[in-house]
Amino acid sequence: MLPLLPSRLGRCRLGVGRADITPPAGAYHRNWGAALHDAAEGIHRPLLATVLVFSDDDTGEKRRALFTVDLGWLRQREMTQLLDGLCQGTGLHEDNLVLTFSHTHAAINLDIERTAEPGGQHIAPYLAALPGLLLEAYAAACRTVVPVDLAFGRGRCDLALHRDARDDDRGIFVCGPDPGGPSDDTITVIRATDDGGRPVAHVINYACHPTTLAWDNRLISPDYIGAMREVIEDQTGAPAVFVQGAAGDLGPVHGFVGTPETADRNGRQLGYAALAAMEALPTPARQWAYRGPVVSGATIGAWEWRDLDEARQTAVRTFDSRRITVELEHRQLPSADELQSGLIMWAARQKQAEIDGNTDSVREARARIERLRRLQRLAEAAPASGKVDFDIHLWRLGEGILVLLGGEPYQQLQVNLRRRFPQTSLVVAELCNQPHSYLLPRDRYGLGLYQEEVCVLAAGCLEAVEDAIADALTAWNLTPSIT
Repeated sequence: MLPLLPSRLGRCRLGVGRADITPPAGAYHRNWGAALHDAAEGIHRPLLATVLVFSDDDTGEKRRALFTVDLGWLRQREMTQLLDGLCQGTGLHEDNLVLTFSHTHAAINLDIERTAEPGGQHIAPYLAALPGLLLEAYAAACRTVVPVDLAFGRGRCDLALHRDARDDDRGIFVCGPDPGGPSDDTITVIRATDDGGRPVAHVINYACHPTTLAWDNRLISPDYIGAMREVIEDQTGAPAVFVQGAAGDLGPVHGFVGTPETADRNGRQLGYAALAAMEALPTPARQWAYRGPVVSGATIGAWEWRDLDEARQTAVRTFDSRRITVELEHRQLPSADELQSGLIMWAARQKQAEIDGNTDSVREARARIERLRRLQRLAEAAPASGKVDFDIHLWRLGEGILVLLGGEPYQQLQVNLRRRFPQTSLVVAELCNQPHSYLLPRDRYGLGLYQEEVCVLAAGCLEAVEDAIADALTAWNLTPSIT
């Protein structure tokens, strides 16, 4: 019999700041190849940036900042410029500052090369203003830093479904709900409470592509994250911070639609599931322990809340971090001539389809052109060495660890890490600091998947990243259950 009910705790100092980063309603909005519009036509819900500042004492010498933004992605050049500005504005070293995206596909497209497109005139001013808005949120977070007790918990939500679906009639894979595929339904939550037991913030970590709203949607939106935040914040009175999990092969059951009501319904589903997980969290800074037998109509095994012993207090106050870099293989992409030939062919097809008034053909041609243009950019940026330096940030907060990495790994990464380290609460967050690409399992290459078409990392990269993280966690004396 276990003398304690397992629960993972932490103790540190934490501050929270927030800024509204909603772009103009008419900004360039085309994130979907199949979209027939370019500029947005309104706002569904505001886009927000929420900043968490962690430290272990009053000096702030070990301060770390996590910037979470309701945006889809940035290209490497713009990402580097933004991170440089944030490091300069905060005074933090790049090891201690991470920016992560919710990955909503209904935000604006921030490709600086699209400034000539309808709504594109807003891209450069938005990128110029973004660092200042994020630094305002950071300053607010620094002003509100207080000692907090952390509690890590876990729940379940079936919003997300595997999305490598096989269309047997056509002999192809499509990127859409696959009811028969593996679907990680885990929600990881972190509750931070001050010394009076009042909630300071809640972190919700869940893996699901924010692709409820697709090509027919013409409104700027955080997708399901907006309604999820509303549900949790209305109930708890504390900021809800969403951190996207390893969602490379996970998307909403009800998605690829144009109706904001569906995004809100998805968000409420996740929000209520997160609240249920929060209700199961322990009393702050205490542990549920076996008290002993009580003779009644039966002999009862009674439990009670107890203060943490000295050894446990030391464990929950652990505050550490490290950055590891893994050298990964770059995938060979189509040649420049192949891509240019494809662009010429599809541009001609689009023109003919427009003359014919064939909307479906116009949509497909525009989508094919977008996919080829994306591959062009990826091929142009390919390193001559054929190698990619892939950074992983590990932040240890007591008995929980934030695993912060770039790209879009398949769910296999977080599922395997949880299995390997069951005694540690792991929050796996994607799209951190480096855009990179999808990270597929080795056995998913060569199947004709969309994720392989647009990825830049070769087979075996996901497994290499998992092993590197596992080695680093083991070095922290976190004993794995399997190898």
